[in-house]
Amino acid sequence: MHHKVAFNYHRIVIKIGSNVFTQPDGLPDLNRIGHLVEQIAAIKKQGREVILVSSGAVASGRSMITISEKSDAVAVRQLLASIGQVKLINTYSTLFGAFDMLCSQVLVTKEDFRDRLHYLNMRNCLDILLHYQVIPVVNENDVVSVTELMFTDNDELAGLIASMLNAQALIVLTNVDGIYDGDPKSPDSKIIEEVDSSTPDFSSFITSGRSQFGRGGMITKSNMAQKTAQLGIAVHIANGTKDNILTDLLSDKVLHTRFVPDKTKSGKKKWIAHAANYATGVVQVNEGAKTALTSSKATSLLPVGIVKIIDDFNKGEIIKLVDEQHKLIGLGIAEYSAEKAREKIGQKNQKPLVHYDYLYLQS
Repeated sequence: MHHKVAFNYHRIVIKIGSNVFTQPDGLPDLNRIGHLVEQIAAIKKQGREVILVSSGAVASGRSMITISEKSDAVAVRQLLASIGQVKLINTYSTLFGAFDMLCSQVLVTKEDFRDRLHYLNMRNCLDILLHYQVIPVVNENDVVSVTELMFTDNDELAGLIASMLNAQALIVLTNVDGIYDGDPKSPDSKIIEEVDSSTPDFSSFITSGRSQFGRGGMITKSNMAQKTAQLGIAVHIANGTKDNILTDLLSDKVLHTRFVPDKTKSGKKKWIAHAANYATGVVQVNEGAKTALTSSKATSLLPVGIVKIIDDFNKGEIIKLVDEQHKLIGLGIAEYSAEKAREKIGQKNQKPLVHYDYLYLQS
């Protein structure tokens, strides 16, 4: 472990996988959860902000009702999730309550990230919870999101929440020590301690064996982790079944896999490219601006090249740039809000709406 400094993150998203939450018999591991909550409380007392993304509704439901085997699997999952979600949040509420801390429930579906209004409502909700020192407990709304709308065991959800809130780190707790350079069961396999943009394609190392209860295998986890690291957020994949895992991890005392955050602009651009689904605003630009933007010279989008603001956006959000025929030219991060942009349309010598460093052009 070369950088023996503690990780000085201020805002951390912690994701507890179903294989950490759940015992081998499919019921919740309450001792484990209690121990994790105790560590989160300690982290919070250091003045850090914590957002918890937790699986476990289905396991919690399983502890409360007995079901005949004949029922439809999807319906049973919805039943268990719906009963279990109450139990899950009660469990967290009681455990955090012992430390005089409040937690809250935030249930989301994939749709919430695709729709601009939902996205902003959710971000505002999380912002105010953090402002009042509440620990948001985020989970997928399993009752409505079955099949294709599902997040893979909340991994993707955790990555989206981390980027939405500009967290410095995402810690993904699973039931192995990290990502191995071979089959985790083989004695020759070692943990890959650091992955950065220069690491050769390591996905070939990862075996696609599924964890017993989880939906998200290591491949899904590492894809999400790379995407999130490209955004400048550190991602740690570690073993949530180990004692003191969170406190040890933050003081860099435990073997695990860390995805090094990409601090360069190119990482930002790659992320913007991924985020087409989550673009909120739409800005139409004239032919002159289109020619300048798509030329080989690095050019920012200036108000003088804007024809009109089609869909509103706030500062820092991803916007689509379209030409006069409404064809997509590219995506970028807005330097200021739609309201301000409207005041400056067509004016010369104004601050760029999208700086070149945060502009991704459709090739």
